[in-house]
This record gives sequence, structure tokens and C-alpha cells, in this order.
Amino acid sequence: MGITEEHFGKLKDGRKVSRFTITGEGGLEVKIINLGGIITSLKVPDREGRSGNVVLGFDDLDTYLAGHPYFGALIGRYGNRIAGGEFELDGRVYTLAKNDGENHLHGGEIGFDKVYWEAETCAETALRMTYQSPDGEEGYPGNLDVEVIYTVGRENELTIGYKAITDKATHVNLTAHSYFNLTADLSRSILEHEVRLNADRFTPVNENLIPTGELRSVQGTPFDFRGARRPEERYDQVDGGYDHNFVLNGEEGVLRSSAMVRDPYSGRTLEVLTTEPGIQFYTGNFLDGSLKSSDGVPFEVNSGFCLEPQHYPDSPNQPDFPSTVLLSGEEYRTKTIYRFGTD
Repeated sequence: MGITEEHFGKLKDGRKVSRFTITGEGGLEVKIINLGGIITSLKVPDREGRSGNVVLGFDDLDTYLAGHPYFGALIGRYGNRIAGGEFELDGRVYTLAKNDGENHLHGGEIGFDKVYWEAETCAETALRMTYQSPDGEEGYPGNLDVEVIYTVGRENELTIGYKAITDKATHVNLTAHSYFNLTADLSRSILEHEVRLNADRFTPVNENLIPTGELRSVQGTPFDFRGARRPEERYDQVDGGYDHNFVLNGEEGVLRSSAMVRDPYSGRTLEVLTTEPGIQFYTGNFLDGSLKSSDGVPFEVNSGFCLEPQHYPDSPNQPDFPSTVLLSGEEYRTKTIYRFGTD
């Protein structure tokens, strides 16, 4: 139990990238690098006690630097999409990078997933990462100081706590973007997992995956996961596959269970608890086999799923959505727990 640090490579400017391994009493082992705060590996036992890696990632820095779909990364300043790559705040229009067609996605061209984080051990099984995002970075206003703490608990829990302060009003929506496959076997589709989401409503989207502004009931739709369902049952009824924000039941700011996933094959389970008002459920629809694991196994469509606790997409342009504005003098603080178990 504890934290170890090892050299993982160098950036072009000479800065050294470290990989930190946090090991908990229950057998959970997570590896994190201080480039993008990326979780490169997360091992947990199955029902037979055999440990397996349940996230998609790589074992070398060069593969990450060559480009990837946010595998395991911290996302900011704004997770998910902002329509048209702009928003108005305090009477001024701010223009952001359009890195997803005509829209802004996951913080821009160089979001928090690509920046260098300072890292230090802050407890026996806790790692703190910090980053100072300067005023104007990727078009966002305000100097933003960000702190993210990863903590491994005694009962196979990985907690990610987020904190940020700004010197000027800005928008903040931080999350983590791990792709999970609880089988630890990339030949098996995540559409066979059983998924339950604590959400009575979801946010429908247009053809560019921008919310229409409606909070629609999941009743009678393929988005009803209030009882455990396999995504494969209704996957073909969702154009392009699942990549949607679900409106979580319960009070924003209160830590509560938002999702439960079970893999019948391995017996592994994942419960996600969060203080956020929404969660993005994504079934790896854009994975096309062009990227491979360090063992040479292609990452095919549906070989991983994401559960990204967050505020709703395009909230800066949707006045009826929960606000993502952070004012000077205020503190942004959210928490998410990934709790692993077996049946």
C-alpha cells in the first residue's frame, strides 16, 4: 500500500513526465502520469480474485503524444461541447477553439488533457496535481488555479476531488475521461455490461451533439437505464450510439450514487458517486481500431465506455441549465468516487 514514482519519458522541452502508482489495501492499483493527469492503468480483482486492467490506455509516453481520444485524461476548462465555440459572459463574447466541427470540445486544442501538471504525494495513498491556467488560455477569461487529488480508499475506491479558483468570472466544468471495460478483455464488447443510471431525464441533442435545451423524460425511450439494462438491447435505436448527458436525480452538490455497471463475465462492478448534476454516458462509438493497446490489441468500437460526471453540455449558452460560472472569490469544488467490487 502506498505510492511509487517512476520515470515515464520526456517532453520536447525537456520536462520529465512521471508515472505514479497508487496501491490500496483492497487490491486496487492505479497508474497516473502528470501529463494530462492521465490514468494509464487501473487494476482491480474479478470475482475469482484475479487482477485485471479495466481502463483503456498505453504503456509509453510517445503513444499518448501522438494523439488519442482523451484516454484516462483530466478534462478542462470545460468538459463536453460548447456550441459555436463561443459564449457571452458579463456582456463580452469569448471565442474558443472550434475543435469539433463548428463546436468547442473538452477545453480546446490544448485542454487540460495535454498540459503538464505539478504532482506531489499528499497522503499515503493520495496524489495531488496542480495547474495554473493563464488568462486567455484557449480563449477562456481569468487566471484559473486548479487542484485535483486522486485518493485510493481501503475498499477499492478511487476518489477524484476537484478544486479551482479564478481572478475573473469564467466557466469551469472539470471531469475525467477514462474508458472502462470491466472484463479486462478488449475482445469483449462493453455493450454486454449491465448499466443502471440514476436519472429520470436526459438532454436530447441535435446532429452535432449539442443539447436542444430540453430536459426529456427517459420513460419509453432507449435512454431509460433506471433498471439495469444492457446497452446492446437498444443501441441500434440511438443514432450513432450513446453519447448523451443524463440529468442525475438528487441534489447538486450532494455526493450520491449516479451509476452502477456490472460485467456478468468477470463479476466486476463499478459504482459512480458524484456531486455533479449530470453524467455523460458514452459507448466508445468513435473508436475505430486505428489505435492499439501496448499488447497490440486494437481499440475497436464499443471496446470501452465512459461515465463522465459533469455539468450539462453547452451550459454557457443554455440559461435554463445549472450554471457553470465561477466568480472571483468563489471556489469550484466537486467530487467523484469510482467504487469497484464484485458480485
